[in-house]
Amino acid sequence: MMTQPQPTVTPKLEEPKFGFNEYAERLNGRAAMIGFMLMVGIEFFTNQGVLSWLGLR
Repeated sequence: MMTQPQPTVTPKLEEPKFGFNEYAERLNGRAAMIGFMLMVGIEFFTNQGVLSWLGLR
């Protein structure tokens, strides 16, 4: 039997910007950290919870 020759060059593929990949997960984590810190800051400076500040409670 003859075997197929292995490729000598590995293609350089660009990582997608959408879906479950490292870039999207890192961006989502950073956005969550910023949102959480903003929520803590609102509660600290207004002495109210975020729901009260938004008028939902």
